[in-house]
Amino acid sequence: MAEQPKQPSADNTEHLALWGGRFTSGPSPELARLSKSTQFDWRLADDDIAGSRAHARALGRAGLLTEDELDRMEESLDELQRRVDDGSFAPVEDDEDEATALERGLLEIAGDELGGKLRAGRSRNDQIACLIRMWLRRHSRVIAGQLLSLANALIVQSERAGRTVMPGRTHMQHAQPVLLAHQLMAHVWPLLRDVQRLVDWDKRVDASPYGSGALAGNTLGLDPEAVAHELGFSRVTTNSIDGTASRDLVAEFAFVAAMAGVDISRLSEEIIIWNTQEFAFVKLDDGYSTGSSIMPQKKNPDIAELARGKSGRLIGDLTGLLATLKGLPTAYARDLQEDKEAVFDQVDTLEVLLPAFTGMVATMRFDSERLEAEAPTGFALATDIAEWLVRNGVPFRHAHELSGACVKIAEGRGQELWDLTDADFVDVFKDFLPADKAPKVRAVLSSHGSVSARNGKGGTAYDRVVEQIGEAKSAIMPLATFAGSVSDGPAYKAPGSF
Repeated sequence: MAEQPKQPSADNTEHLALWGGRFTSGPSPELARLSKSTQFDWRLADDDIAGSRAHARALGRAGLLTEDELDRMEESLDELQRRVDDGSFAPVEDDEDEATALERGLLEIAGDELGGKLRAGRSRNDQIACLIRMWLRRHSRVIAGQLLSLANALIVQSERAGRTVMPGRTHMQHAQPVLLAHQLMAHVWPLLRDVQRLVDWDKRVDASPYGSGALAGNTLGLDPEAVAHELGFSRVTTNSIDGTASRDLVAEFAFVAAMAGVDISRLSEEIIIWNTQEFAFVKLDDGYSTGSSIMPQKKNPDIAELARGKSGRLIGDLTGLLATLKGLPTAYARDLQEDKEAVFDQVDTLEVLLPAFTGMVATMRFDSERLEAEAPTGFALATDIAEWLVRNGVPFRHAHELSGACVKIAEGRGQELWDLTDADFVDVFKDFLPADKAPKVRAVLSSHGSVSARNGKGGTAYDRVVEQIGEAKSAIMPLATFAGSVSDGPAYKAPGSF
């Protein structure tokens, strides 16, 4: 930037600054480089121009722009938007931020006398606080749509899975048989909660800080409610200091984004494990896998691995933002410039990751025979023995011990529970059940019997899983309305559309 501040003019706007009248010199080159933010905040240009249109109309209503001036101002802003859209106008090295760049562009089009009037009654503080809300609200709907598409892909896979049983695990050890559909649906509900969090967050962020000025409001009789409604907000922030300086709502969005990344990472971990030769539960489509540069046989689950890795990045963005906010006094400080890069990175990450991840999930194929074969192994039916004993009058404390004794015998012989003889069951249960009753425990020694028996609300029985799939579809529809309220449309597809 120039060493001496210059008054902006239509003929010389390349060194425009939105401040500097009381300074005897311009910023040092080092400070200019440190202050520069156009490399990341230029993406707010469309929202800034929309805000400028609304602000110009507020100036007109307040009598600070004549009708002719307002018409020419709006024409100039329309032309600026066209130049931004086609790339003929962009930031230059001397532009401190997107607001400075756009004012330079406006002055080039409208001239100094008219263009210079737009700055009245607003500050970059209330501008940027409003712009980040506008931008995040729009992209929250895109991400919501993408999350719903992923949830829908899992629902479709659940419907395809039907009655297929698989080994359910705790501590990564065989625990109890569950329906594959039940396991897949366990990943749908967290995704829907992520979207619900975005819907709930939007209710709080639906307030415009425009009119707050630097921190105390404006004296020019502007109508912030009209500006708010024009920009898609239902109300205005109640406190001008809070409106310009608080970023808890940005941090809240960052949490939801990080949580979504964690939820995706958990599913990624399962897919990675299921895709190994040792498990061989699932095969990934060639279009959503990669190979090795040296090992011709390799087929790698790169999308799942990248998703798992990027969850750490999303968490890091949240953590960095919280660390920035924790020590700030209650008013605007330049530290708040750091709020944007964190959420910009999160949005960029999720909007690229989610379509690829959804494609992988939608096209993966499960090996039903292998899942069925593995479901009852590893003594996964031990709990069914214990609960059968309880139904036959044995206190659970003893039933647990008796089932464990069956496991011990089978394990010592290298067998599974269903390999035990009638005599084995008679001997183990002799102090609690008559000899003719003990062998009837075999009725529960099948994975499908185990699954069917768990028919309480939320259980893994087939009817209950069909029920929860229906509930998930019903839950999606109002969320899809939120996701569909973005102009360029989300990636969401209605259930059954894959």
